[in-house]
Amino acid sequence: MISEDINHREGDEPAVPEIKYNMGETKLNEYNWLADLPFDPRHNEVVEVRFKNTRKGFYRNVNDLRLEVGDIVAVEASPGHDIGHVSMTGFLVSEQLKKLKIRPVIEEMKKVYRKARPADLQKWEEAKKLEVTTMLRSRKIAENLGLAMKIGDVEYQGDKTKAIFYYLAEERVDFRQLIKVLAEEFRIRIEMRQIGARQEAGRIGGIGTCGRALCCSGHITNFMSVTTSHARYQDLSLNPQKLAGQCGKLKCCLSYELDCYIDAQKNFPSREIPLELAGGTAHFIKMEVHTGIYWYSTDPRTAVNLTPVPVERVREIILLNRKGIKPDTLLDGNVKKNSGSNSDLLLQNSGLERFETKSGSRERRGRQRPYPRRNEKKKR
Repeated sequence: MISEDINHREGDEPAVPEIKYNMGETKLNEYNWLADLPFDPRHNEVVEVRFKNTRKGFYRNVNDLRLEVGDIVAVEASPGHDIGHVSMTGFLVSEQLKKLKIRPVIEEMKKVYRKARPADLQKWEEAKKLEVTTMLRSRKIAENLGLAMKIGDVEYQGDKTKAIFYYLAEERVDFRQLIKVLAEEFRIRIEMRQIGARQEAGRIGGIGTCGRALCCSGHITNFMSVTTSHARYQDLSLNPQKLAGQCGKLKCCLSYELDCYIDAQKNFPSREIPLELAGGTAHFIKMEVHTGIYWYSTDPRTAVNLTPVPVERVREIILLNRKGIKPDTLLDGNVKKNSGSNSDLLLQNSGLERFETKSGSRERRGRQRPYPRRNEKKKR
């Protein structure tokens, strides 16, 4: 959510608005591409409500309230009521239910009671102020009980009668004693909810190595398994420091272009087969998927004397080797050895040479003087 603070009095110069950006309020937002359409009460029966961080839910608008995105509403909870922001309304809600493969029974859905009143907002703010202290205290209690778990976050319900404790654990944890201690300590209803490392990163948020907000806190709702095979298909270096995200797991973006790389390699020859030549054996080192180039070396352990070979030529040599024929060279007469030079597009036609000009070149390229100097007049 972006807000502007403008302090301006008569007679003063216009003040520059101060932009405040709260990343926590933009998590898992959906773009309303039907915002220009007029309001249709037929699609006002169900709305989506967003709570702290990435928790969302669908609620029934039983009172036919005119709700818009961003409205703060009081919704039904068990027990009591909760406070949240309306994150989606109208026709998009039904499309979102189809996307998430949810078939709710409208009559059994929880209800939207009303738009939040000042008393509701005041109690909600008081509840949110208790979350950090409750989280720190609960961590000490879990440590004293010897539980192998980490409480990552605490979310109070809007009426301050219940709290959700989000925790991480590698193994199954018996937290029955912990619930009793927490209930006596804070005098509230306790709900324990286990999350993974990716979900914790989505709840906390942050900036990735690409310079944008984390995908897990921006748009990802279902976390799929990401393995090192995703990096191998894309011929990426298996460097844990570069492939791991802020959660310590492999980056979710490794799966974005995986299908494209798999489709491009469907008709590629096997990389495990060495190429037998008359003068020795060529071993596969690396590949360029979208240009269709294999790079081979005479040494299987080091990248020395690399030669780029098109996949058509690789397939041809493999067929010749199966027939017992060893060609003289990797490249035939129709293929130049520098055929793989087109792969590094960043180094070609980049215009970097314009920065290597001499210091006096700028004066020579300058505009011509409208009249000659005095020395030039004397020479004439």
